[in-house]
Amino acid sequence: MSPKTGIVVVGSLHYDIFVDAPHRPDAGETVTGHSWHPKFGGKGGNQAVSAARAGGAVTLVSAVGSDEFGRFVMARLDRTGVGTEHVSKVDGLGTGMSVAVSDASGDYGAVIVSGANLAIDPSIMADDALWSSAGYLILQNEVPETVNIAAAAAARSHGVTVCLNAAPWREMSDTLLDLIDILVVNALEAEAMCDLPVADLSGAKSAAAALSDRFKCTIVTAGGSGIAFATSQDVGTIPGEPVEVVSTHGAGDHFIGHFIACCSKGATLYDALAAANSSAAKLVSGSLGGTEV
Repeated sequence: MSPKTGIVVVGSLHYDIFVDAPHRPDAGETVTGHSWHPKFGGKGGNQAVSAARAGGAVTLVSAVGSDEFGRFVMARLDRTGVGTEHVSKVDGLGTGMSVAVSDASGDYGAVIVSGANLAIDPSIMADDALWSSAGYLILQNEVPETVNIAAAAAARSHGVTVCLNAAPWREMSDTLLDLIDILVVNALEAEAMCDLPVADLSGAKSAAAALSDRFKCTIVTAGGSGIAFATSQDVGTIPGEPVEVVSTHGAGDHFIGHFIACCSKGATLYDALAAANSSAAKLVSGSLGGTEV
């Protein structure tokens, strides 16, 4: 029997309002921006689209409201090849949304309002058909933990590898963490989980090694410095690719989707990480092209 290669993503969908400004406002400050535009978003949606564009067969489990934001998100999602039969429409709640402000350096800050993402029905995960061709599950922390636990438990019962991107950071229960095979965290999230400083790639490597005592595979992203990874057999790093940053918005989500898509096609851990690292570098430099949903 050939291995199952499908990817299930359980996570958020957002209507993003993306603002370009000279700098992000301090408390009480009003900043005059250059421009703004609506954008497809949500960590679940972004990771699903990234995985599909990297050649993965992807199904998304999420929820939207019965509003213009929801119609915008679904219209764009339908262009990508991501399966949407498990995206629910929730009456009485707005579609999740965010406002992101990008500064002159390409870095950004954002505020999210979860809306319908808080109403994803955990019972969807009991549908055996959802897992019939799945080899990987991707989770994040923009939906309730009860949803993540239900998805991870169902995935495990079907022999599916579970990947958690622990972002945005929040305390997580042992019930959830005990179901995770692949943990992906950034420097701040790694520090919160293992109490080790992550100021550079060496620190990321130490944090990945420490967290590998609990997870089969741990990946710590360290921005432009690169990524570190650890398993029970190997600990290593992949340096960042030097590029001129246009915008870092969505880079982490792009990395994860691309990485899992490569894994689903049989790439080794190192090769999948290297390919995802390179693709994310192209995204932040603006050279990837054609990424807008």
